Amino acid sequence: MKPLRERNQAVVGVVTIVLLVLVTSGAFFAKDLPVLGGSTYQAYFTESAGLAAGNDVRIAGIRSGEVTDVSLEGNRVLVSFRVDEAEVGDRSRAGIEIKTLLGEKFLALQPEGEQELSEPIPVERTAAPFDIPDALDQLTRTAEEVDGEQLAQSFRVLADTFRGAPEHFGEAVDGLSALSQTISSRDQQLSELLRNTSGVSRIVADRDEQVQRLIADGNLLLTELQQRRSAISSLLSGTQKLSDELRGLVADNQAQLGPTLDQLNQLTEMLQRNQDNLGRTIEAMAPYVRGFNNTVGNGRWFDGYICGLFPPPINAGPLQTNTTSCELPVPSRPVGGD
Repeated sequence: MKPLRERNQAVVGVVTIVLLVLVTSGAFFAKDLPVLGGSTYQAYFTESAGLAAGNDVRIAGIRSGEVTDVSLEGNRVLVSFRVDEAEVGDRSRAGIEIKTLLGEKFLALQPEGEQELSEPIPVERTAAPFDIPDALDQLTRTAEEVDGEQLAQSFRVLADTFRGAPEHFGEAVDGLSALSQTISSRDQQLSELLRNTSGVSRIVADRDEQVQRLIADGNLLLTELQQRRSAISSLLSGTQKLSDELRGLVADNQAQLGPTLDQLNQLTEMLQRNQDNLGRTIEAMAPYVRGFNNTVGNGRWFDGYICGLFPPPINAGPLQTNTTSCELPVPSRPVGGD
């Protein structure tokens, strides 16, 4: 077998490019492949009920695939869907369920049977949901077709017919007549209310994605708050345990801590006495420091005198020595002083 370097490099390059294209295409369209993308099945419904391609397929509440196509076949709706990693039997059931309150749907599948499903699930084993927006639209249209004045007239005739009945029945009929008059007088307002309700339901259905995102974000916020609550609860529990441990530690070592605290008090008192002695010492040194500062306060010179260096005074007639003895020098008065 020839090494790769000895083969035609142009052919090698073309084969490499083809393989890369095939691998890339397989990665992008893996879910559409028969082996990797699961199995495709079909089901008949009496109506689509808002189900569309791309909606989830769920088995026991778990997403197991998606709807691939919704088409009309005669007077029935044919729904094609893909199921991943699940066996769908020949007696399986399917239903269109409401995913959110705003009208988003999903296909709920109930796999049953021993053999794999090969034909579409018949209408007898499928079900469609009750759609609230459609019901409100139908109610609005029905209410608009009601003649309020004729209905009130019917209630009045009924009240007149039963006016001779017993007392309580007559009161009930009178109340019914008043109710009919109220409905008749508010016929325009009720019709407007129903039309507005239909408009609100339609707007809510149009904003389904935004509201769903808002609800999802709210769920994330509540989950985060629950996690923070658990963390705070754990912190408080740990603090309580630490407090109990410290209380037990103090109780167990109280005999050792008592003498230690007494010695610490004695040490504190001794330091206080030493501080008082230092204060008195500094106070006693103040006069000496002031005199010393006055002595050496003349720059490079200082004033002073020495007493007792010479012999005592002698006064023997003509012989006299040290007649002034140790007398403090008297400073001379400045000229012009008092």
